[in-house]
Amino acid sequence: MADPARRVEALRRRLHEANHRYYVLDDPAIPDAEYDALLRELEALEAAHPELASGTSPTQRVGTTPSSAFAPVRHAVPMLSLANAFSDEEVADFVRRIEQGLDVRDPVFSVEPKLDGLALSLRYEDGRLVVAATRGDGATGEDVTANVRTIRSIPLELFGSGWPQVLEVRGEVFMPVAEFNAWNQRALAEGARPLANPRNGAAGSLRQLDPRVTAQRPLAFFAYGVGAVEGGKLPATHSQTLQRLADWGFPVCTENAVVRGLDGLLGYYRGIGARRPALPFDIDGVVYKLDDYAAQREMGFVSRAPRWAIAHKFPAQEQSTVLEAIDIQIGRTGAATPVARLQPVQVSGVVVTNATLHNADQIARLDVRIGDTVIVRRAGDVIPEIVRVVEERRPDGAEPWTMPSRCPVCGSEIVREEGQAVWRCSGELACPAQRKEAVRHFASRRAMDIEGLGDRLIEDLCDLGYVTEVGDLYALTLDDLVEMKRRVDAREAEAEGGMPAPRAKGKIATRWAENLLASVDRSRTTTLERFLFALGIEHVGESTAKALAAWFGSLETIRRLPWPLFKRVPDVGGEVARSLGHFFDQPGNQRVIDVLLERGVTPAEPGAPSPRAREGLDPATLLVDLEIPKVTRIRAEQIVAACGGGDSLATIGAPALEAGGVPSAVAAAFVQWRHEDAHASLLRACLAAQRDLLARIPEADALGARPLDGMTVVLTGSLSSMTREQAGERLEALGAKVSGSVSKKTGFVVAGEAAGSKLEKAQQLGIDVWDEARLLAFLDTHGG
Repeated sequence: MADPARRVEALRRRLHEANHRYYVLDDPAIPDAEYDALLRELEALEAAHPELASGTSPTQRVGTTPSSAFAPVRHAVPMLSLANAFSDEEVADFVRRIEQGLDVRDPVFSVEPKLDGLALSLRYEDGRLVVAATRGDGATGEDVTANVRTIRSIPLELFGSGWPQVLEVRGEVFMPVAEFNAWNQRALAEGARPLANPRNGAAGSLRQLDPRVTAQRPLAFFAYGVGAVEGGKLPATHSQTLQRLADWGFPVCTENAVVRGLDGLLGYYRGIGARRPALPFDIDGVVYKLDDYAAQREMGFVSRAPRWAIAHKFPAQEQSTVLEAIDIQIGRTGAATPVARLQPVQVSGVVVTNATLHNADQIARLDVRIGDTVIVRRAGDVIPEIVRVVEERRPDGAEPWTMPSRCPVCGSEIVREEGQAVWRCSGELACPAQRKEAVRHFASRRAMDIEGLGDRLIEDLCDLGYVTEVGDLYALTLDDLVEMKRRVDAREAEAEGGMPAPRAKGKIATRWAENLLASVDRSRTTTLERFLFALGIEHVGESTAKALAAWFGSLETIRRLPWPLFKRVPDVGGEVARSLGHFFDQPGNQRVIDVLLERGVTPAEPGAPSPRAREGLDPATLLVDLEIPKVTRIRAEQIVAACGGGDSLATIGAPALEAGGVPSAVAAAFVQWRHEDAHASLLRACLAAQRDLLARIPEADALGARPLDGMTVVLTGSLSSMTREQAGERLEALGAKVSGSVSKKTGFVVAGEAAGSKLEKAQQLGIDVWDEARLLAFLDTHGG
């Protein structure tokens, strides 16, 4: 380096700015990993050039100056930071230094997760909380007592007995992940600014000037140590002290443990690292401490940190990189999703080149532009996402991003429905991107379950023109598949610059194709709910498909139904109903269904609509479901009473409605709505569909009772004769409700091989348990 002094000065300025943004403004400018790298570079330069040392250097500080908004609190025992280890080798060095310093082998350590929150010191006098302070610069923190009193997990008075006259408890304030996500969802729904991450959410919440604001935030606390202790005595080890703190009412992390030596440390690190995505709180590493206090005192301190403890950090979950482009991906339902193309960067141990941007609204909220330096986050197995922009690094001339007007795959217009966040390609089944995804979903295990039709085969079938829509699967022949395989082999050989491999002859060469055709043929026989799910209708998952099939009874009814009548199905709201109506309104989709039926796909149907469907098939409910301005439930009943219901709803005028007691504004709004041709046609179609449904619904006493009507059944373990899913479908056909959890209301539990906790709970509750043989006998007897 040509000028170490200049580099040191630049690093100090950068770190001072980062400290100010992080601790004072609660608006971090750089990720932790970048901060750590800059700090380590500065430490190395200062060590190599002692003449450049300075008492104001960031290397001489633990935190930052306390905010002037809070009274300063001098810590009786400084809140020092820990040295960091980023590799197994650094941990091994730490253990080796302790073994040499204490002349022991495999010392005993207390180990605990390194919570990603805000360090806090709680001072108790005679068992009562008197002061709560942040770490601050390690020597002096901020008095946040009023805010801390709102955190319900922190005791205001200690439990039990035997606590010292003065006790300082050290710990971490944090936001549990689930509560953080729920808070942000509410904030977005209310148009408020979401929190950047749980750590900054906790810090910002605790440092609110108004304790009432802090009280609304979902903060939690874990104790991890002690500071000053007067007028009393604590146990001889750290782990025993934590147990004593728990006895006195402090929450202590249940993930804490005691281990021996290097192997114990690394085993704990890897174990909790594997479970990290499932933990209810964010952690960014593991803390190792000598468990014995006498050993801690013997090891002592160096500079800003104790020699007897270290933080073993996980690979960074956030990193900065440059956004090079924003591409558009078209999904199965036509959703146009923006994807960030990034300069490669390692995040959480994985090289990241792409990140999700969710939708155009998210891009606008973040104000992401091509060329920006962005912060990328990857937690566990979550898809990497951009969480914020480093605006001070924005290049000159960077323009705001706008959604392209055309689909990058088929060239069709990209449109956005009113009130929706998602843009969609209007090409539907004409769009190759949607076609492949539609075939992939159609063939999936929970849909038509076409075994052997994997992603690669779907790509080849679509790319080479053998399948242009899902119905083409049922027209494939053995010759088609063999020819396709030959073309694929030739294409790959040409790409590699060689000759196609010799093809096997006889049965082996075609067995894969014969097996696939047999699987396609088997899928022709399916259930109505599977068929509906396989169509890939937006917002229609397995449970909704099952509800539709049971409610309406036949595909013909469902495919001809106006959208408002779908709202009668339990748990189907306006968005799902409109999605169903839009799908079945498309001639292309109706043609695909016709082709599937013509080629032998036969969904097994309940036949008649459910007797429950009779509920709500009245004119007043229809008017409410049509979402007519000013027509509430009460007004709808007034309109029906004024005209007598039925077809007269399509013709009655405003004067007649007013004469019947309908307020003039409501009458005018209804007639004005109906004046539009599309609305009038929809109303007439709904009235006709209601009449048809009512005529087809059987009376309740005309139905034969099913053996499991009203009974809840739970399946656990594996069955040898069928999958649990298949068993559940057969039980549901006999009237059962299949549940995933055991309760006192459970009728019986079917327990297969390797049944787990559900079987144990059933036995505890005295619930009847069936084995597979009894299940099969029951299904055989009742035709399930």
